[in-house]
Amino acid sequence: MEPQSYTTLVLSGKSVAENELAECLKNNNALKLPDDFPVTVVLQSEIENQESIVNSDVFSINSYMSLLSTSVFGKLLIYSPKLASTHDVVSHNFVELPIGAVCVADVQFKGRGRSKNVWESPKGCLLFSFTIQMEDGRIVPHVQYVVCLAMTEAIKDVCRQNGMPSLDVRIKWPNDLYLDGFKVGGILCTSTYKSKKFNISAGIGLNVNNQQPTICLNSVLQRLGYVAPQLQREDIIAAFFNKFERFYDIFTSQGFQALEKLYYKTWLHSGQRVIVQEKNEDQDQISENVVIIQGLTTSGYLLAIAEDGQTCELHPDGNSFDFFSGLVRRKIT
Repeated sequence: MEPQSYTTLVLSGKSVAENELAECLKNNNALKLPDDFPVTVVLQSEIENQESIVNSDVFSINSYMSLLSTSVFGKLLIYSPKLASTHDVVSHNFVELPIGAVCVADVQFKGRGRSKNVWESPKGCLLFSFTIQMEDGRIVPHVQYVVCLAMTEAIKDVCRQNGMPSLDVRIKWPNDLYLDGFKVGGILCTSTYKSKKFNISAGIGLNVNNQQPTICLNSVLQRLGYVAPQLQREDIIAAFFNKFERFYDIFTSQGFQALEKLYYKTWLHSGQRVIVQEKNEDQDQISENVVIIQGLTTSGYLLAIAEDGQTCELHPDGNSFDFFSGLVRRKIT
């Protein structure tokens, strides 16, 4: 896909306050893109009549806003038909945006992933990034787990509310979403530290309605005998923010342990046996050992028990595309 010569950003708010902020951002030319890429900013009110055109390929701002019931998250929306990366938009403009602001795109041509991977995201995918701010750095690593959990639960909520079969979307640690053995989504959280606060940009990609190259949510529904109506991106993202805000309040007030039971019910790894690598002391040799995953440590890594009964913490080695083919064992003292 050839990149466009400029990017259009459409601003909209849930309430008068967010719409006034959107107008201020536009009038002040406050929103920028990396590398000074040309950008055109418009208000949704200026193109309101265009939403009367029924087009499932275009994100419906009105539909999304009508389903959103949050106090903070998702209330200021930045929408683009096509851009390089929603994550770049929110991270590059973090200081200009309120906490909980979200950027949504129909298509991305330079999406971001782990280890600086980039990829094209076609139509049919839910693609969005939003802002979070935290002060306690000890719990920042767990934010991605709250995001993952909120998305799996949001999908269940939308299916239930629409009388659809439940889709058992599961979490593959640390930040992938799987359905029927295939990856259907991923989460990326990045952070910077400024003025004693962690500015976190959380990005989500979810394959809702594109059957290539493997499966999507709607193709699994069809396999289960449910043809119409299909899942819509607007329903899922609104349900996500409604769920995430509740989970986030629990997380920040009670800690991640208050969500652990539901998280472990949703992830793929309890009791899983994996092979890990360990460098012998004073030697260059690498040994491989089998461990059994028990859960998460307080630092957000995997907690496991080795065959000798010793408790250990598992870290990715940073070199493997699949985290479970490159885990490194570290003893817990």
